[in-house]
Amino acid sequence: MGFTIRSTAELIRMRNLQDRGRVQRFIDEEVKRYSDPYIPFDTGQLKDSVRNYVPGRVEYTVPYAKHVYYANRGTGTQGTAYGGKRGRLWFERMKTDHKKDILRGARAIAGANNN
Repeated sequence: MGFTIRSTAELIRMRNLQDRGRVQRFIDEEVKRYSDPYIPFDTGQLKDSVRNYVPGRVEYTVPYAKHVYYANRGTGTQGTAYGGKRGRLWFERMKTDHKKDILRGARAIAGANNN
């Protein structure tokens, strides 16, 4: 009785783990979706500038995005200073709240056990 070992490339393809595969696309879309309520909001330009040109990299294209990410005080009506979620370091705070949800969905797409 023998068995066949599949190539790494075939296993990656079978589990949808390619660079632009279903798992990566799911993660990128979930990061954008879950981050939305955490992004500082004034005119909406910042949150509407989100782009995903490279798999695994979500970017905000307005020139002031980096400054707001690190320096925003979260003082708007939905900001952290008023009990809301919007404010600086939005990705890190979103990840704390939703990392398990994103990973659960990614594992399901890859056909992994979600225990």
